[in-house]
Amino acid sequence: MISPLTEALAERGYDKLTPVQEAVTDPALTQSDLLVSAQTGSGKTVGFGLAIAPTLMGDEMRMGPAALPLALVVAPTRELAFQVMRELSWLYAKTGARVTSCVGGMDMRDERRALERGAHIVVGTPGRLSDHIRRGSLDLSDARAVVLDEADEMLDLGFREDLEFILADAPEERRTLLFSATVSPPIAKLAEKFQRNAKRINTLGGASQHADIAYQAIRVGPTDSEHAIINLLRYHDGESAIVFANTRAAVNHLTARLGNRGLAVVTLSGELSQTERTHALQAMRDGRARVCVATDVAARGIDLPNLNLVIHADLPVNTEGLLHRSGRTGRAGRKGISALIVPPRATKKAERLLQFAKIKAEWTTAPRAEDILRRDEDNLLADPAWDAVPSADQADFAERLLAQHSPIEIAAACLRLYRAQKCAPEELMAPDAKAPARDRKPFGPSTWFALSVGHDDRAEARWLLPLLCRAGNIEKDGIGAIRVQKTETFVELSQAYVAGFNAALGSNGELEEGVKARQLDAPPQLAPAGRGGPPQGGRSFDDSNAPRKPRTGPKPKFNAPRDGDAAGKPAREKRAPWQPETAPEPKFDKAAGGDPAGKGKFGKPKAAKGKPDGKPAGKPKAKYSAKPKGKPSGPRKPHRGAAK
Repeated sequence: MISPLTEALAERGYDKLTPVQEAVTDPALTQSDLLVSAQTGSGKTVGFGLAIAPTLMGDEMRMGPAALPLALVVAPTRELAFQVMRELSWLYAKTGARVTSCVGGMDMRDERRALERGAHIVVGTPGRLSDHIRRGSLDLSDARAVVLDEADEMLDLGFREDLEFILADAPEERRTLLFSATVSPPIAKLAEKFQRNAKRINTLGGASQHADIAYQAIRVGPTDSEHAIINLLRYHDGESAIVFANTRAAVNHLTARLGNRGLAVVTLSGELSQTERTHALQAMRDGRARVCVATDVAARGIDLPNLNLVIHADLPVNTEGLLHRSGRTGRAGRKGISALIVPPRATKKAERLLQFAKIKAEWTTAPRAEDILRRDEDNLLADPAWDAVPSADQADFAERLLAQHSPIEIAAACLRLYRAQKCAPEELMAPDAKAPARDRKPFGPSTWFALSVGHDDRAEARWLLPLLCRAGNIEKDGIGAIRVQKTETFVELSQAYVAGFNAALGSNGELEEGVKARQLDAPPQLAPAGRGGPPQGGRSFDDSNAPRKPRTGPKPKFNAPRDGDAAGKPAREKRAPWQPETAPEPKFDKAAGGDPAGKGKFGKPKAAKGKPDGKPAGKPKAKYSAKPKGKPSGPRKPHRGAAK
């Protein structure tokens, strides 16, 4: 008789088992604890589901009534826990098994009621499972098998205490299956403490890392990263893809860009609630969305069907991140592509990542616009709609269409309508091309004016610019160079604004109070350029090389903004350093009731505190107060450091 698990595998299209599935289902290991090293995407969820079946069911074809859990599966993240629950649900569907979940972020009351109704297999995260055990809603006294999936990740996330608590609560005679990408010393210590003569299984050495994944390093121009991502998604049209970024801000930006291009896109990042993350993944699974933009929170545990393309918009920080991101595709024998977007500044980092991960990648460029348009034609010709038999209504419409248009016109219209549903591909620059320089437009004919303020008056280009625009009725693009000199400032104005600027000047050539302007007959002879640079609005601002000196003369007459402020407040004078030898004694102000010159209320000098030539300022305060604060409660105990 065919077992119900074998029937479920056949319905899912499993022709043969993966190496890890074959290893853990060896009949000789039916009663043994297992310590398994397996890479992500190797089919280990189905593997341990098959491995624990003899322990849970024996020779029976169906499960008994649901009561206390017979098996417990512990996963590091909510996404992985839900994925494991879905896999085990279809695998055990024909056995009548009830599979339930206990994960953080979900309603604990609903989980408690599900456990009260009974469950054969419980899948959960360490923290939530520990809470249920402590509250008495999860009883593991009948558990026959415990599976730790991605044990290395759980230890990295700080779940050691929860794992030890869960394993200590389970019966000693249980089977313990521990799955981990690597067997580090902490994993070995955990296995030694909670497993009994575990059999070691290693499926990592038989094949290269992610043999079903084709790695591509996509060389792009300095400003073409996003354009390359759009072209990759267009070229692989019709396939599900996940785009990884390193920050939430980058995820939100990419999501907006791709959404504006008409792509069906969802977001997956740590700021989303569990409900929002579940809805995003469900949209990918049922085809309502084709692209998922995610941070590394999605790098582990999620299994999206038909995910053919992984794009690293930002390079991962280490090789582990690269492998786990890429492991979302090429799962269980399916082929996939992992594409790294590599601008010139990130080339060395990409080479190191691939070298440390022992991955050979194809260095190539992003698909060009003509490649994508040619791919559109191939996809249209291969569409299965051409093989369908037309209905009567469709045939009637085809005859009317042929009567009005030639076959060539109809075919061309078909192609145009097909491409109209897609976003247009991007034109890419060569990967080794430099970012185009921003050419300045020629300023054109101009006239120079001299202003009556300079460095000595603390004039600065940053407040002269708005002053000129406001008082001279000039737009920013009408002002060219502003050269601040020692006693005056030279300003270049576009010829189109000269007449209006002269009209704005008063009869005495005054632009504003304290600032006069006069037109020059020829460009001024200026000192060599100094530290200045192009400021906001003008073509270039430049100060002379003369060092600025602190102001010693009277305040400027004009209303110069203070600290670059355009509010029109007078500039703040710098105080001269205090010199006791030459500073005159300030006059006593009787109305002030005292003065800062050291005199008392009646003009008598005060004695300096702590000075040997003056009167003592009073009794010195003790370090510790003799009186305790509050009401005395008894004799005061001597200080710990006091002599007895």
